[in-house]
Amino acid sequence: MDTYSAVVTTGIYCRPGCSARPDAANVRPFAHAAAAEVAGFRACLRCRPYRSPEPLRADGPELVCRAVGLITDGALDGATEADLAARLAVSPRHLRRLFGEHLGLTPDQLARSRRVHFARRLLDDTDLSVTQIAFAAGFGSVRQLNRACRDVFRAPPTQLRARRRKADRLVADGGLPLRLPFRGSLDWEAMVGFLAPRAIAGVEHVTAGTYRRTIAIQGDPGVIEVSRGGPDHLVLVAHLPHWEGLIHLVDRARRLFALDAPVEEARRHLAADPIVGPSVTGRPGLRVPGAWDGFEVGVRAIVGQQVSVAGATTMLGRLAQRCGRAVPGLESMGLGRLFPTAEEVIGADLDGLGLTRARQRAVAALAVAVADGTVRLDRTRPLDELAAELTALPGIGPWTAQYVGLRLGDRDALPTGDLGLVRALEQHHGHADGRAALDEAAARWSPWRATAALHLWTTHGPAP
Repeated sequence: MDTYSAVVTTGIYCRPGCSARPDAANVRPFAHAAAAEVAGFRACLRCRPYRSPEPLRADGPELVCRAVGLITDGALDGATEADLAARLAVSPRHLRRLFGEHLGLTPDQLARSRRVHFARRLLDDTDLSVTQIAFAAGFGSVRQLNRACRDVFRAPPTQLRARRRKADRLVADGGLPLRLPFRGSLDWEAMVGFLAPRAIAGVEHVTAGTYRRTIAIQGDPGVIEVSRGGPDHLVLVAHLPHWEGLIHLVDRARRLFALDAPVEEARRHLAADPIVGPSVTGRPGLRVPGAWDGFEVGVRAIVGQQVSVAGATTMLGRLAQRCGRAVPGLESMGLGRLFPTAEEVIGADLDGLGLTRARQRAVAALAVAVADGTVRLDRTRPLDELAAELTALPGIGPWTAQYVGLRLGDRDALPTGDLGLVRALEQHHGHADGRAALDEAAARWSPWRATAALHLWTTHGPAP
């Protein structure tokens, strides 16, 4: 993992690659920007670490990784560390101890750092008022934002905005544009090429390299548009009724396009593999597409069992039309529906959508399980626990569970027995028994099996 460099003689910390060259004897490394801030260091004005959101990954226990994921999703917005610990079935003291050992800060400190960094980017990039920015970044009040800015950046929000560089401010004809920076290479054409044939009619639309979809923010409908902005960032344009919780919308967009994926680590692990190594080396920008919503991708996995991508997408469009909330006025964008929530699917008539009776029962069972919390598609479960929860439902087997895990961002998920992967090994790599070869290769690919599967699908197809 890249580390931040803090200079004890100046009290400043820098992101990796900063042009500053301090004496190595005066440098302290920190794995996270928030940890450097907790230690009393402030962000460098030259490299501006807050401009590039860091992947919130922990090299420690699975519990810490899950806690970080919950914090990213807003678990500490209006809640306490005790509430977070309860969701993870541990004591607050144990949770803080693990965070201190592996991240160098507490859960509250990590959450506050995320909020204030996001607020600083909004001060630079947008003309939103300070009040709007406070709530967009997840703060409970303007006073909290002011205090955090003074603590971390040594100045109030109004002074920080006055210091922004001319090139920072984004201008657009409509909506609020935001940069989504990423590290490493990103094959945007491949990402859009994956999402386009799977775009659910009325809910998603892909055209001319731009992905659009309807979203709900605190229950109110809106639209996001995402396109390539430059070699190191995408541009998200948000059309929203209000800005509360914008920070979490941005995080979901980052997950959808896998912007925080450690692609270089995956490349190093897989480059020498005889099956996927050439593709990994030749196309390092391929990233495993994520999902906007866990229930949506769960339904897609069920509907997509043993049918073509086009067939599954057609049925999902019919489901959205029947059960999803209408959002008028978006016809020019190719949109008009929200994908239905689990609660909206419960009890709905699923006849006439093209689903078999077995798949109707599976979709209905998933809706009930998600609504009552029996199944949590929020990235808080380890892959084996998620798979066990899903396969306990009727009509859901290991392939479906692993595909859901893959789209939710589990890097080691692999739909074993996937016909496309099996045929790729038999037809293109000369294995007489593709299933046995896949099992053997999976052991080598771990813990980057999802990336390996994507490269096989992309090279030889078809992807589910």
